[in-house]
Amino acid sequence: MKLRYLPALLGFTAVYGGLSAYVGWNGWLYLSQLTGWSSSFVYAIFIAILALGYVLGRAGQSTPLHWVAEPLKLLGSYWLAVLQYGILLLPLADLIGLLLIWGGMPVRSAILVVGSCIAAIALAILLAGSRNAWLPVIREYKVQIPKSAGARSSLTIAMASDLHLGTVIGNRQLDRLIRQIKRIKPDIIMLPGDLLDDDLAPFLRKNMAMKLGQLQAPLGVYAVTGNHEYIGGKVPEFAAQLDAIGIRLLMDEAAVIDNSFIVIGRKDRAAGSSGPGGRKSIDELIRPLDQSLPLIMLDHQPTDLASAEENGIDLSLSGHTHLGQMFPNNLITRRAFPLDWGYKKRGPLHAIVSSGFGFWGPPIRIGSRSEVLRIDIQFNTGAAQGSS
Repeated sequence: MKLRYLPALLGFTAVYGGLSAYVGWNGWLYLSQLTGWSSSFVYAIFIAILALGYVLGRAGQSTPLHWVAEPLKLLGSYWLAVLQYGILLLPLADLIGLLLIWGGMPVRSAILVVGSCIAAIALAILLAGSRNAWLPVIREYKVQIPKSAGARSSLTIAMASDLHLGTVIGNRQLDRLIRQIKRIKPDIIMLPGDLLDDDLAPFLRKNMAMKLGQLQAPLGVYAVTGNHEYIGGKVPEFAAQLDAIGIRLLMDEAAVIDNSFIVIGRKDRAAGSSGPGGRKSIDELIRPLDQSLPLIMLDHQPTDLASAEENGIDLSLSGHTHLGQMFPNNLITRRAFPLDWGYKKRGPLHAIVSSGFGFWGPPIRIGSRSEVLRIDIQFNTGAAQGSS
């Protein structure tokens, strides 16, 4: 690690450790009053394991100790959700507790009343958030593209972004994806990035390629890289895995489908620093193409919508944002991206951004939902409209 990053790492560690200690202390305050426990030693060790779980699990998931690392990473993932909502809820809870005590309520009663309310809210977040994360819905969009697509008047796309396959999301969740896509009965399947969570090793160890290969459509399955494919640094190996199961990974490439429309696949922005040759601009990608055909672009991060509009892209499909995944993070993604979820029309461009099929970190979604998209396109029509 370069020394210039050391101060930032130390600063982050100090802040993270302090916030974890604050949330953990509040938990002990409630549990000690509820149970009468007097020693916090075992509890403190448990909180430390939770706080370090994600990092330790991530470090060990590709080693012979993966059988320990994987549950550790799962526990650490849940802790990230506890930490976020603890930071949001506990300062107010502490203030209310102090006001109750100053108002004459016994200390133990005040702690138990406020702590029980926070515990109930936490349980509700856990249950609702788990449902939103693990049980994806099918969301539908209809788009009209006023171009001829040969003999084809319509097209049904099934799209699933941000699968994040790895230690937390595995074959069982892939079964749900396969079932949902079979319900859609698409002409073509598109996977716009972050198929991997962070490392190729769990994907290989759990033989997820065999399960992923069950995705079938008459016109094929197409994918692009997301930022997470570059974290493990094994994009060529992953591309070979996809090629072996019939999924074409488009790396700044275009494919003419059925002599009717063109699918353009961009490398993720991370390729600019992580991959050889960086990535091409949209202008470079479309210049040699027959632009009289409908142009459908897969671009993991929805950051270049203005360029897509300027260059005549008809439909842009993205993911990445997760719609913040856990409220109020969506307030950040709303400011960070020109479109962080849903549908937007920019001139001739139809842009659609999915909140993703999978999730990063906690298997919790609050204010967002795991989803598979069904996109029905009508070609060669007079008006260009979109709805959901």
